[in-house]
Amino acid sequence: MLNKYVNLYIMEAQTIETVWTILPALILLVLALPSLRILYITDEVSQPSITVKTIGHQWYWSYEYTDFMNVEMDSYMLPTSDLLPGDYRLLEVDNRMVVPMQLEIRMLITAADVIHSWTVPALGVKVDAVPGRLNQIGFTTTQPGIFYGQCSEICGANHSFMPIAVESINTKSFMKWVSNFTQ
Repeated sequence: MLNKYVNLYIMEAQTIETVWTILPALILLVLALPSLRILYITDEVSQPSITVKTIGHQWYWSYEYTDFMNVEMDSYMLPTSDLLPGDYRLLEVDNRMVVPMQLEIRMLITAADVIHSWTVPALGVKVDAVPGRLNQIGFTTTQPGIFYGQCSEICGANHSFMPIAVESINTKSFMKWVSNFTQ
């Protein structure tokens, strides 16, 4: 008897439920649209300086430098008996992929047998190598060094024995490496 029915129109609360349903959806759209645009822009490989085709095999990687004639190699994991002091076990390879630093590199990645994944965490690169499909990724190294990775796809019993070693060197040294490789 003492109730004044102050909240008489809020009992069903259709207005407030509509507001707290639509408002978060609008906030998510405001956040998502610029993020999707940036994601799309960063995925583009605009003007690559060098293209490297990478082919995943069981249990090694093949690299083909398509901008140069006859520059291709297979990269196998070094056995423990061949390691030098300071080399990383299960990460060192016989032929490193060599790239010039501060230039955009385009990687075309595929596989010859099963699904692999070309992953180098220090470069922020992880791309699946799928048979019959050519995936593309671009990256740039800003400093010289050796960057290690492994196949991160469970592609068989020895998938952890497919290391990746990317050596980043200056452009002059890279051109010298290419000229020595083709001779």
